[in-house]
Amino acid sequence: MYLLTIRDGLHTRHVGPYPSPKQAADDLDRLLPLCSERARWQIHALEDPEHLIAALQSAGSVAGGRDTGAGRFSHVA
Repeated sequence: MYLLTIRDGLHTRHVGPYPSPKQAADDLDRLLPLCSERARWQIHALEDPEHLIAALQSAGSVAGGRDTGAGRFSHVA
């Protein structure tokens, strides 16, 4: 899936998702004339969180099942 991001001045618009980058580009052709000349755009590939976590774990970037204790409360006597 793909997401079209258009930044026009202080406004950022996220449009999509699209099944292909071509469909995002087709929509960009329709939307860009409505924006200022200084508008910037990008087409981003969306990642499935499950696939990203699996890829990072297999690469050793994320320690699976490691408890860092983040977000825990400790009791002080």
